Amino acid sequence: MRTAICPGSFDPVTYGHLDIFGRVSLLFDHVIVAVSRNPIKNPLFSIEERVELLKSVLTHYPNIEVSSFDGLTVNYAIKRKAIAIVRGLRVISDFENEFRMALTNKKLACHVETIFLMTKAEYSFINSSTVKEIASFGGSLRSLVPPVVEEKLREKMKNLPKS
Repeated sequence: MRTAICPGSFDPVTYGHLDIFGRVSLLFDHVIVAVSRNPIKNPLFSIEERVELLKSVLTHYPNIEVSSFDGLTVNYAIKRKAIAIVRGLRVISDFENEFRMALTNKKLACHVETIFLMTKAEYSFINSSTVKEIASFGGSLRSLVPPVVEEKLREKMKNLPKS
């Protein structure tokens, strides 16, 4: 069985992420959407909330599993016997950091490949930070995230302390 890992923070998951996951599910027998615990980032949603949101929007993909992990992505890929780490690219500026990370991962585990997939053009401007900013000002999220994610974002924004 050919397994791939799609790692990320997914805070929150967007239609751009879902575009990549759907396409990866056609290329691999088993896909693990892996939510990372990144101590550098200050996420809006807890890791458990992000996992649950992902599970709720990926139910129609029988070969996609959602999990979470700590530590290096490449070590998690080895642990899960994945042959590839799949990273989505939106714009050319994403490539430099992703390329550096891919080379590092190759040095740490030469048998794990990194595959880059370009998101569809209509999602190339979407990122989780922009989605959260739009949500904070009450803007429309309809074309950016699934309805369940929009609902959870609206709830989170209502409960944030006012500054």
